[in-house]
Amino acid sequence: MSVWDRMVGQQATVEALRPAVDGHGMTHAWLFTGPPGSGRSVAAVAFAAALQCERGPGEQRGCGECPACRTVLAGSHPDVTRVRTAKLSIGVDEVRELVRRAALTPTGRGWQVIVVEDADRLTEHAVNALLKAIEEPGVKTVWLLCTPTVEDVLPTIRSRCRLVTLTTPPAAAVAAHLVATEGTDETTASLAARASQGHIGRARALVRDEATRQRREQVVAIPGLLTGLGACLSMATRLAETAKAEAEAITSEIDARERIDLDASYGVVERGRRPREYAPALNALEKDQRTRAKRQHLDVVDRGLTDLVSVYRDALTLALGTGTDLVNADRRAEVQRLADAGPPELLLRRIDAVMTAREQMLEFNVPVQLALESLMVSLWVPQVR
Repeated sequence: MSVWDRMVGQQATVEALRPAVDGHGMTHAWLFTGPPGSGRSVAAVAFAAALQCERGPGEQRGCGECPACRTVLAGSHPDVTRVRTAKLSIGVDEVRELVRRAALTPTGRGWQVIVVEDADRLTEHAVNALLKAIEEPGVKTVWLLCTPTVEDVLPTIRSRCRLVTLTTPPAAAVAAHLVATEGTDETTASLAARASQGHIGRARALVRDEATRQRREQVVAIPGLLTGLGACLSMATRLAETAKAEAEAITSEIDARERIDLDASYGVVERGRRPREYAPALNALEKDQRTRAKRQHLDVVDRGLTDLVSVYRDALTLALGTGTDLVNADRRAEVQRLADAGPPELLLRRIDAVMTAREQMLEFNVPVQLALESLMVSLWVPQVR
């Protein structure tokens, strides 16, 4: 499978990137944008692999088979640096290290490629450090920045980048990808593709993990369970606790491995005691882990709210008779009851309530439990007016 095949449902983007690999329209900075799950980082890494591919001009660059392609995809190529943050932001010290690395001469015949998957999380000082590097790039240096939208980076950055816009892949393309890569049957793949709303990573998780499917079922069942104030508070608590448990399951193994690595690097196990420098290092690690846990919790809650809003959008689709395929086609009867419960304006208000809750948590740091309780009451109240 070539590296381009990894870009599910993005044929237009593939056709735009391929000429650049052979030097047609190549530039030193690229900005990959697209909604969550569209494969921004996948596209950037695929492009990086194609730039390092060992096949010659005129051949199928980005073959996915040569040592250069395989090492880029595996994350072990010496001339490709991939930055993914588990924190809420990327600081200036991290960017300065990237700038230093970007200035190095490539070890091979290809490019020195820096992939920043969360460029929207750069701090102000980090952006300033990055801007200087992009303004004065090395001859063989390429920056690949990934953000949800062009507005997530400053105009001074995006004006110096070539824009690559990805779209949400169609459910049919995601389903075909799942059948080909996961070996699942077409029915299961189709259900997962629709439920993920084009988010490839989410679709893959739904196919692989029964617990993930069960958690989603609990979320999409919420609208039909909001029968009173007590139920609203109960649903808010259930969603918050389920999200926290899922986030802890994701981060606990990483935390434990990092603690083992820290102990080994300071010789704690061998010496049987902790050197003086160990305590500050441990404090810094624990701080980073708490930040990562908070972000992971918010990410899981946000994913749950995305699933929740899909139910109301389905109901709106039925209420308006648009004929659009339902995300939750397997729950059509429940969705129909929501559609029949009131005018479409009520469904729009509920969708707006979910979006407001997301903004409160992600942008204004409102506590998760409080935001979810307010949301659930907002979703219930229009039903009793």
